[in-house]
Amino acid sequence: MTCDAPAPAGPKSPPPAEPAWRSYGGRRRATRALRVRVSAAVLAVTVLAVLLVPPLVRLDQQAVELADKLLPPSLAHPFGTDDVGRDLLLRCVHGLRVSLLVGLAAALTATVIGTAVGALAGALGGWADRAVMRVVDTLSSVPHLLLGIFVVAMFRPGVWPVVASVAVTHWLSTARIVRAEVLSLRSRPFVDAAVSGGATRWRVTVRHLLPAVLPQAALAAVLMVPHAMWHESALSFLGLGLPTHTASLGTLIQGARGSLLAGQWWPTLFPGLFIILPTLAIAGLAGAWRERINPRRRSELML
Repeated sequence: MTCDAPAPAGPKSPPPAEPAWRSYGGRRRATRALRVRVSAAVLAVTVLAVLLVPPLVRLDQQAVELADKLLPPSLAHPFGTDDVGRDLLLRCVHGLRVSLLVGLAAALTATVIGTAVGALAGALGGWADRAVMRVVDTLSSVPHLLLGIFVVAMFRPGVWPVVASVAVTHWLSTARIVRAEVLSLRSRPFVDAAVSGGATRWRVTVRHLLPAVLPQAALAAVLMVPHAMWHESALSFLGLGLPTHTASLGTLIQGARGSLLAGQWWPTLFPGLFIILPTLAIAGLAGAWRERINPRRRSELML
């Protein structure tokens, strides 16, 4: 009795290839993680510079040294000096401190106003909702910069008129976002259950609707900070925001116009970078936050 010889083993088949959409999703996740790390690092360096440099560096950022005016970047002055010999690095840090203060205060004020107006319009509904949104649409039709110039022109130059100008012109988008969220939440079962249990409209708004829209409102506030910084810089560049002796990023760029025309690039470049880099860092972190609070968008990006 004979047995058949085993068949020779053929070449091993290659493992199944990973689906293209899965590998693409892995690259997207890696890119997103890198973006978050870089944004967090840039923002951390910015905050540390704003908090630590002014109290640790015992130098007067307003000290005038005409013998050192318009020096290019060097070891003694990493960012160079301006047209009256002041150190640009120290001036940029102080300017960023003022611009961040204006941005944070304006964003917080605008978010509180927008959240209150949007929640009120969405909770009341009917004619009240239509009336409030027509006011929002009317104000939105006026350019922000033009309305901001009108508000600032009524006061003396200073920090708080700029904060009021930015807050008055930037609460409209937050009101729209909050109203849309409230209208979406009103049809949820937990709201119907609260109304059926005898809860008043005020109680439903305060206990159920407002806590649900706070993440969206907080995200809008974070995204509004760099926008408020740019708005303050534009007003200061036009000479309508902060006083010229106050170091803000807008006043630094405004004071460097003559130097740029004469060929000295550093008095304009470095204050501009101090606006752009924090803006990109905040936008990167806010994008990651948006993906976390929006599960549908997050699932689409995971593919």
